[in-house]
Amino acid sequence: MNAELNLPFTYDFDRALERLSGTPVNSVDHQLRLARVPMEEGNLVTVRATGTSQEPNFIIEGIMGEEQLARIKWIFHFEESLDGVAAHFAQTDLAPIFKEHIGTPLVRSFSLYGELMKSIIHQQLNLKFANTLLMRFVEKYGSQQEGVWRYPSPKRIATVTVEELRELQFSTRKAEYVIGLSQAIAAGALDLESLRSKTDEEVVAELTAYRGVGPWTAQGLLMFGLGRPNLFPTADIGLQNALKILWKLDRKPTQNEIRERFSVWSPYLSYAALYLWRSIEVPAVE
Repeated sequence: MNAELNLPFTYDFDRALERLSGTPVNSVDHQLRLARVPMEEGNLVTVRATGTSQEPNFIIEGIMGEEQLARIKWIFHFEESLDGVAAHFAQTDLAPIFKEHIGTPLVRSFSLYGELMKSIIHQQLNLKFANTLLMRFVEKYGSQQEGVWRYPSPKRIATVTVEELRELQFSTRKAEYVIGLSQAIAAGALDLESLRSKTDEEVVAELTAYRGVGPWTAQGLLMFGLGRPNLFPTADIGLQNALKILWKLDRKPTQNEIRERFSVWSPYLSYAALYLWRSIEVPAVE
C-alpha cells in the first residue's frame, strides 16, 4: 500500500533528514530525499519528499494498513502543523534560530528500545566514538533488511554477557546497564509501550529506577521516543553552548538562568531544545 501526502504548512524534510542521519543506524538518502523505516511488523516503509519546504509533498511506500500510516505520520510530525510553534517563538529570544530553521520537525524515534539503547551507549562519550560503538552493537546483535539496520531485540541482549560487550569496547558499567535494562524489558518488568499513556513525571520516575538511566536519558526518551513537546534537559552541554552563543555570553549559562526562560518558551520546550541543537549542528544559511 502506498500513499501520497500533501501538508498545508511549512515543513523542511531536508533538515529532518540531516538530523536523522546523525544516527548511523537510520537509513537516509539525502540525494533522493528519502528515509526508510523498519516497522515492528517486519516491513520497510519508505518516506520520500517530492515537494518543497513551502509546499511539502510526500510519497509513502510499503505501508501495511491505516494504522501504520498513522504511525508514520506521527513519527515524522506530519499530523500537526508546526506553524503554531514558529509563531510562539517569534516574539522570544529564540526568534532568530526559529526563523533560520523554520519548519524543522521533531522527528520521533523509529524504535523506543533502540532510542533507549542509543541513549545509554552515548552517555559520556564524544559523538564519533558513541556512533561507532552503537554500530558495533547493532551490527553484531541486530539484523539487516534490504540494507536497513534493525536494532536487536531486548530478548537477544538479555542473554549477552558483560564480557561480550567489553570486546566491543563497552565499559563494564555501560555493559551492565544495557544488559540489565534489556533483561527488565524482556521479562516484562519494564514495558516501554505502556509509557506512552503515562505523564512525563511518571515516565521519569519509572525509568530512573533502573541503573544507568538518569534524568538526561529519561528526558531524551520522552522527547524523541514519545514525542513529548515540553521538555528541556538543562544539563545538556550542547544546549548550554548554543545559548552561550545566542545570548552572546562569555560563559555558559547556568541551569537556573535557563529555567528562568521556561515560562516564556513553554509549552514547547522540546522545540526550543531541538532548534538550539540545530543552531550548532549546521552552519547558518547566508
